[in-house]
Amino acid sequence: MLFYGIDSTYLILVLPAVIFALWAQSNVQSTFKKYSKVSAGMTGYDSARAILDANGLKHVRIERVAGNLTDHFDPKANVIRLSQSVHDATTAAAVGVAAHEAGHAVQYAVGYTPMKFRSAIIPITNIGSNLAMPLILLGILLSFPTLAYLGIAAFGLSTLFQLVTLPVEFNASGRAMDALTAGGRLSGDEITAAGRVLRAAALTYVAALAVSLANLLRFISLVNRSKK
Repeated sequence: MLFYGIDSTYLILVLPAVIFALWAQSNVQSTFKKYSKVSAGMTGYDSARAILDANGLKHVRIERVAGNLTDHFDPKANVIRLSQSVHDATTAAAVGVAAHEAGHAVQYAVGYTPMKFRSAIIPITNIGSNLAMPLILLGILLSFPTLAYLGIAAFGLSTLFQLVTLPVEFNASGRAMDALTAGGRLSGDEITAAGRVLRAAALTYVAALAVSLANLLRFISLVNRSKK
């Protein structure tokens, strides 16, 4: 069923998830900005460096990169890259974000299973993402459901990747908060601020999974209807 030229499954399944994702992205930006006003006794760099060193990861480097909230851990290069708004900032928000990336480095060092699994499926996930839409479209156009379902299976790899990402991100945040609290690096309002920034960031990954799952269900619905 089409609604003013727009497929109804998009309106029912995908659009709400997209709106949620847009809100989550806006929320993490506004939350980071809000709690960037809460001062901390260290920089984002200091936070990440202290957690790395405490876990025997003195060899993991920390680099400053351009952008806002472009922070990430690169396991191939064994380097944490912190954005300009995090690396040198002495705020609870910056310290929380930096500690989260250090949490990823610790996960990699200890062989955290979900992280290892996520890294292992990245190549096939990339291939699946490139093949999914052509296979689904060809399957529908040629009335060849098997081909379309292969495309859905390929797209499903992306959904699986998003699903596995959740425990990886939540665990990294948990490690960060434990380290900041146990080490006495933050206290009181600083801990609360860092925690709220990390929870807001976690919602973006939940939203990404919601969008991927909604699209997967939509493709299944479209292919099933094309068979009738």
